[in-house]
Amino acid sequence: MADIIHARADDTLDGLIWRERRLDAANLPAVLAVNPGLAALGAILPDGTAVTLPDTAPASTVRDIIQLWD
Repeated sequence: MADIIHARADDTLDGLIWRERRLDAANLPAVLAVNPGLAALGAILPDGTAVTLPDTAPASTVRDIIQLWD
């Protein structure tokens, strides 16, 4: 089920989706697809703007570990 979140003062869309779901900028097209007209609001979202987040997997927080002696 998609979540609806609200922007705070001075939120950018990528900052908002990172804070709420740990989604990175690669997910912006999916977010914009379910929020027609959102891009027209500009880089800084107005306070209280409702944003629907699509059902997507969160960004991976696992990083490859490089060891010096491998």
